[in-house]
Amino acid sequence: MAGVALLGATTVGVAGATPPGIPSTADAQSALAALTVQPDGSQDGYSRDKFPHWIDQGDSCNTREAVLKRDGTDVQVGSDCYPTSGTWESPYDGGSWTSPSDVDIDHVVPLADAWRTGASSWTQDQREAYANDLSDPQLIAVTDNVNQEKGDKSPDQWKPPSTDYWCTYAKMWVAVKQKFELTINTAEKSALTDMLGRC
Repeated sequence: MAGVALLGATTVGVAGATPPGIPSTADAQSALAALTVQPDGSQDGYSRDKFPHWIDQGDSCNTREAVLKRDGTDVQVGSDCYPTSGTWESPYDGGSWTSPSDVDIDHVVPLADAWRTGASSWTQDQREAYANDLSDPQLIAVTDNVNQEKGDKSPDQWKPPSTDYWCTYAKMWVAVKQKFELTINTAEKSALTDMLGRC
């Protein structure tokens, strides 16, 4: 029943996933100007295990399954919430997939980047909330190998292959950094400024 309710909320025909909370260009530019600029901190002590993710989100769904349902078109799920059919359009590269195993759930601001820019001082509960955040533009379904190419790189080091998506990607990145009070470095700010200039 939960799957049917969520399926009803899926917008058919929209090209690509649309996470919640993407700000306007003006709001993103204001937020970017207000972020603290400083060199990234150390990677020492980082582990993905310090960001427990794909936790239970209710209705038998974990976070990954919830995003697959949200970001796909005509998604049907089994009693365990795992998709049995659907189509996923990856806005990063324009790829279209019908198998959920071809789709990764990307943390727009990667866990390791968050660690270097403020999350190393968070509690485990705070990191878990960050890694499973469904209310901000932090999680998105994308082509798996594109996500793997991205790794933990910031926008000065990696941008989506589809240049048409750079504006939206920058708006999402800035929104997450603002929400979680994470810092940015000078190269990252320059790249984000350029990307928002394409909006």
